[in-house]
Amino acid sequence: MSLAEGEGRNGVYLAMQGYDVSGVDSSSVGLEKAQRLVKERAVAITTIVADLAQFPIEPNSWDGVISIFCHLPSALRAEVHQRVVVGLRPGGCLLLEAYIPKQLAFKTGGPQDPDNMPDLESLLRELAGLRFDHAEELERDVIEGEFHFGRGAVVQVLAYKAG
Repeated sequence: MSLAEGEGRNGVYLAMQGYDVSGVDSSSVGLEKAQRLVKERAVAITTIVADLAQFPIEPNSWDGVISIFCHLPSALRAEVHQRVVVGLRPGGCLLLEAYIPKQLAFKTGGPQDPDNMPDLESLLRELAGLRFDHAEELERDVIEGEFHFGRGAVVQVLAYKAG
């Protein structure tokens, strides 16, 4: 499952690698663009228009969840992350990258409200129950389209549910 799938770049990439992908986003416009990209690349993904505040994540239902630049207010983010932990199957993987509050100084994209940007300490709490293979805040060049281009401050997580 891909949270905040948007225009489909992540889901289409995973589908091209042979994964069965469901992309969730609140924007029907973004997901329509995702379906156009799906057709261009001759792959398939399932798109689901849903607000993550209400989107059910059934227990033990996902082998993998990706959250790439899924910026939510901190209270909602914590709730969604708790549902993700429960929703992963044993051995399931979470791959996450998000801007951190330090990103505001770079002015190269991302949310303008620091409450929508997690730091590593918050993620470690919110994702309790997972085993972290990689958990790091770092600066890197972000090349994700015209609104996300340049030096960025991000947090990256690769974590697994015990299985």
